[in-house]
Amino acid sequence: MLIERIYDEDLAQASYLIGCQAKGEAIVVDGRRDIAVYQDLAAKNGMKIVAVTETHIHADYLSGTRELAAATGAKIYVSGEGGPDWQYEFDGERLYDGDAITLGNITIKALHTPGHTPEHLSFLVTDGAFSDQPGYLLSGDFVFSGDLGRPDLLDEAAGGIDTRFEGAKQLFASLRDKFLTLPDYVQVHPAHGAGSACGKALGAIPSSTVGYERLYAWWGPYLAANDEQGFINELLDGQPDAHAYFGRMKRENREGPAIMGERTPLPELAPGIVAAGLAEDTLTFIDTRSNSEVHEGTVARSLNVPAGKSVASYGAWVVNPETDKNPLVLLAPDQEAAMDMWDHLVRIGIDNVAGYLTSIDGLPTATPKLIQPEELDGFDAAMVLDVRNKTEHTAGHIPGSHQLSGGRVMWHLDELPANGTIVTYCQSGVRNSVAASALRRAGYDVVELDGSYAAWNAWQQTRQNAVSAK
Repeated sequence: MLIERIYDEDLAQASYLIGCQAKGEAIVVDGRRDIAVYQDLAAKNGMKIVAVTETHIHADYLSGTRELAAATGAKIYVSGEGGPDWQYEFDGERLYDGDAITLGNITIKALHTPGHTPEHLSFLVTDGAFSDQPGYLLSGDFVFSGDLGRPDLLDEAAGGIDTRFEGAKQLFASLRDKFLTLPDYVQVHPAHGAGSACGKALGAIPSSTVGYERLYAWWGPYLAANDEQGFINELLDGQPDAHAYFGRMKRENREGPAIMGERTPLPELAPGIVAAGLAEDTLTFIDTRSNSEVHEGTVARSLNVPAGKSVASYGAWVVNPETDKNPLVLLAPDQEAAMDMWDHLVRIGIDNVAGYLTSIDGLPTATPKLIQPEELDGFDAAMVLDVRNKTEHTAGHIPGSHQLSGGRVMWHLDELPANGTIVTYCQSGVRNSVAASALRRAGYDVVELDGSYAAWNAWQQTRQNAVSAK
């Protein structure tokens, strides 16, 4: 048997390819929409992808299940659990608790493990060529290394009302009745790692075991004592902000993400054509440079989505493809880099990219306004906006600031003043630059706090030390 973990650092998301080497067949679990990685991996191991499935209706990325099935002819399997409100709306064989998928010597058994979502499945894997007992659990967003999938996302991102309490109870029952009944040696392979917003304390370790989690995860003592209420209280306390785009992911994954098919390589565009499109507001420019470079001058009304490991995450903060219909133009050093950025964007459903430019020369430019920490006290701001997470704001913030995390700002404009200047900050300036660019494009007068909270806090310390020294 072959188990390969494919990890996306951008979204802290893990998908898996499981293959029977004897029969040359493979299944992909929780795949993403840029599917070449799975096709290449299968080909490298002499396998054909014959099945695709997913643990649940995802909120943080757009599923590649339908994309893979269309490209390979693989059969689709999805959960049939969760009741009428949590049924997939596209074709595929429904899996229920105890159902199994067989690939040669491998058996993949579905376990209904609700809590993170009502329809959630985990997959118990048995390598029949080695043993008749299961050895591996693909736990999806149920059990992570050191943590559990949060049960409040349906409230935070999908319009639910107090579903978190029932979800927390379901998680407790899923742990007690399913997870902890498994042998301690069973390896646990979760769908997320550190950095994901699907839990509050995810570990960076890529896998664990049932026994290790039983003994050392924060929730172990509550299950050992059968303390459901204590478990619920700790589980729901301190969960991170959920990005607003999660609601769109839920809807599209339930309905069935659009199938893109083979994508044509992005062309390098002529600066004059892009300049004309920007003037007519029929194109949107994505400045992919760092915030420090953007602060020296950027394309007018452009969005800052820094290149690197967070293109999908930041792209989803500032582009809503349901309302933003302009094709995007990416700033990229070459076609390969542009294609890599596009791969990240399609993972969260931002498909409409017209091409790329290698420079901003010839385009209308503007310089973002900045304010220094020592100037803030006397500045006439309609609002000081903290775009960090709630937990960061609670740990320390600029007095009088309003907290609204960067992933929620553009969906909660009603919380912002209609007139006046907004001063924005994050921890170091990266997230701030992303959110501020979107607010400027939307017509707000925004001034970024240079160096953000870290610089402000350092200045406060310097000032206090100077006073103490007198």
